[in-house]
Amino acid sequence: MGKPRLKAGITSKLFFAILFTCALVALAMAGAMRYSFDQGFLGYLNEQEAQRIEALRPSLVQAYQEHGNWDFLRDKPRLWFSLIRPPGMDAGKREDAGRPARRAPPESDLTGLSLRISLLDADKALVIGNPAAATAATLKPIEVEGRTVGWVAVLPFQQVSTSAEMRFQQQQTRASWLIGAIAILLAAIAALLLARMLLAPVKRIAASTHQLAAGDYSARVPVSSGDELGQLARDFNHLALSLEKNEQLRRAFMADVSHELRTPLSVLKGELEAIEDGIRPMSLAMVQSLQAEVATLGKLVNDLYELSLSDAGALAYRKTLVDIEDVLRQTLEAFGPRFAQKAITARFDATGGRKLVCHADPDRLRQLFNNLLENTLRYTDTGGQLVIVATGEGGTARLNFQDSAPGVPEDRLARLFERFYRVEGSRSRATGGAGLGLAISRNIAEAHQGCMAAQASPLGGVRITLTLPLAEGAAS
Repeated sequence: MGKPRLKAGITSKLFFAILFTCALVALAMAGAMRYSFDQGFLGYLNEQEAQRIEALRPSLVQAYQEHGNWDFLRDKPRLWFSLIRPPGMDAGKREDAGRPARRAPPESDLTGLSLRISLLDADKALVIGNPAAATAATLKPIEVEGRTVGWVAVLPFQQVSTSAEMRFQQQQTRASWLIGAIAILLAAIAALLLARMLLAPVKRIAASTHQLAAGDYSARVPVSSGDELGQLARDFNHLALSLEKNEQLRRAFMADVSHELRTPLSVLKGELEAIEDGIRPMSLAMVQSLQAEVATLGKLVNDLYELSLSDAGALAYRKTLVDIEDVLRQTLEAFGPRFAQKAITARFDATGGRKLVCHADPDRLRQLFNNLLENTLRYTDTGGQLVIVATGEGGTARLNFQDSAPGVPEDRLARLFERFYRVEGSRSRATGGAGLGLAISRNIAEAHQGCMAAQASPLGGVRITLTLPLAEGAAS
């Protein structure tokens, strides 16, 4: 088996990407500066030569006026070189000490101007100087009394050739390489710092993600910026908070389920052990008591099953056009004897003068109404009342279920639709409910694109509002 390949981390990848980019930019700038310098240096030398030629022309004009032609220069290179040398460069000039003066050569001599300059007559024929200048040189006229008597021909300066110029160019090259190396070093430092600065929040998010995956839902990422990484940190914190709440709800749900299942099972076990030990005789009343506990247990299991299906969106819905008032009246009529037994007055008021037709599953609506009526029957005091008001507003149907005392504290109304949640006191487990009916009802309402809300009832109890969308044909 071969050795495992080392994978580069995102830090090294980002570091090398930034470093490569900075180095490429530094090299490109160095190359551009070098090219610009070379061209500028050559331009500078050519400009110096042009000034030298301009200074030379008056001397040539004066020499021509003295001799009347150029014959005095033909085949006399020493005289020609002495004529084109700048003033003050005479070999015989001495200083006070009696020794010949040692002066630095002019820039024109460093560039080889004396070897690239030639003199042509009026017909552009070579008089003296470099023969190549007659064909490929830049020409400057020599005029005497308005008449062109000759031409100064100069071969253009193409490249650095003298030793002084070569040394200067080498110095500039070394300086350019040194500057480039320093720039790359600074780029490496900047790339390292930038990579660490950019990846620090990513590493914090990764570490918190590992905590979250390990079950630590309290993991949070500090938000230190308002950019995309800061938004990512905020989204992570929101996700962690949601998971933490869901985990809390899951644990509470499991605890409630175990408690609700344990209660009827404990009663059944105790009753059966009492019968088995002969403490309590088997009788019709005993069988009915056991049957009631079994029914309670069966209803709880069925409610849990219905709730799990509604949470997963797996409840079967066979939607048709349904008049929700008819379904509600039928359900209310079925509860009539039970309401009468507890002396609760139930009244249904329909306003608006039109039918409330929805695209819904009548069986699921009946289940929803059953849960709401069962909730009122279980928790409303004897002799109380229930008022149901149905109205149509625009494209929605609104049904208000208002019962009488006892009520629910304002801060607990929003929690009525949580599974297993019941208010302490009169609305407690003593009434026999498991606290799943309203949670199932809300899921059914949402499956019909509706919603449910709880408020304080003007009758002293709770008002639950059910809102459902009307069918398109019934919304007009």
